[in-house]
Amino acid sequence: MKAIMYNRTGDSSVLELREKPLPEPAEGEVRVKVVVSGVNPTDWKARAGGTYGALDGWHVPNQDGAGVVDAVGPAGAGASAEGTGLEPGQRVWLWDVAHGSSEGTAQEYAVVPLHKVVPLPEGVPFDVGASVGIPALTAHRALTAHDGAPARLAPGTLGDQVILVTGGAGAVGHAAIQLAKWAGATVIATVSGDAKAELARKAGADVVVNYKSQDVADEVRRTAPDGVDLVVDVNAAANLEADLKALKTGGTIAIYAANSSDEKLTIPVRQCMAKNARLQFILTYTVTDEQKTAAISAVTAALADDALGVGEEHGLPLTRFRLEDTAQAHDAVQQGTVGKVLIDVGE
Repeated sequence: MKAIMYNRTGDSSVLELREKPLPEPAEGEVRVKVVVSGVNPTDWKARAGGTYGALDGWHVPNQDGAGVVDAVGPAGAGASAEGTGLEPGQRVWLWDVAHGSSEGTAQEYAVVPLHKVVPLPEGVPFDVGASVGIPALTAHRALTAHDGAPARLAPGTLGDQVILVTGGAGAVGHAAIQLAKWAGATVIATVSGDAKAELARKAGADVVVNYKSQDVADEVRRTAPDGVDLVVDVNAAANLEADLKALKTGGTIAIYAANSSDEKLTIPVRQCMAKNARLQFILTYTVTDEQKTAAISAVTAALADDALGVGEEHGLPLTRFRLEDTAQAHDAVQQGTVGKVLIDVGE
């Protein structure tokens, strides 16, 4: 089988297309024929050395993907597989595959622990399944981080909420808009230009604000006079002042990313105190098992309801690469390509 591999960290040139033996799943594992691999910022950052440091052996990159169950591990794995409904031929989506493992989704077949293999609802394309792992699971945690929030999103659970999503044209912002709308919230999104504004509208945002030409807090107050209940924020170092002005008393700012050139955050303590504000930092890899399980369940339900579409018509343009061009795919994400970068692995 073919796989993209690297045994040292660095720029994308460390990625190599190699042949490796077809792996056999052990107990508690499933072998998946990967059809589409999704690329996220965390993938190139790990490859560049931000996660592993010195590598011990060869690694296959990429956390997210979608494909078809090819084999289920022997012995006790059969009972576990029965409990999840997994069997050969089952269409599935994958999450956090490379986290804590040397095996990611940039390969023709991936052996994955059972709990990281989730049935893909009927009719949902592989492109969608490969796009929801890190972005949608991160978005779910952000949307459930405030006081009184449901542990698991479902239609109607955010029906009384007004939510501000900064960076509404990004992958996590896109997922946050879609999940919040699916759960009944009113969504305001910020963007940096007209093209991105159109993407945020296609994703479902009720109000779109160009933060470069409009005052975010003023525009928010037109829709939510008392302020928003929650901010899902992509760059708190740049946005915190505006976030706090837009936030209602007792609201939460959920922070899931940072600009790599400025990861330090200056917090205006008195302003935060006056708002009784909560700053909730989020990394999907280290949420609790209960939070992850709730997110997977909700995302799968949203997939079944056709609420997490991708592509230009849904506000998330797709940029595609071949498996052998994975290095170019990583570069595209690192350079800030708008939308989702996917790798076509198989058929």
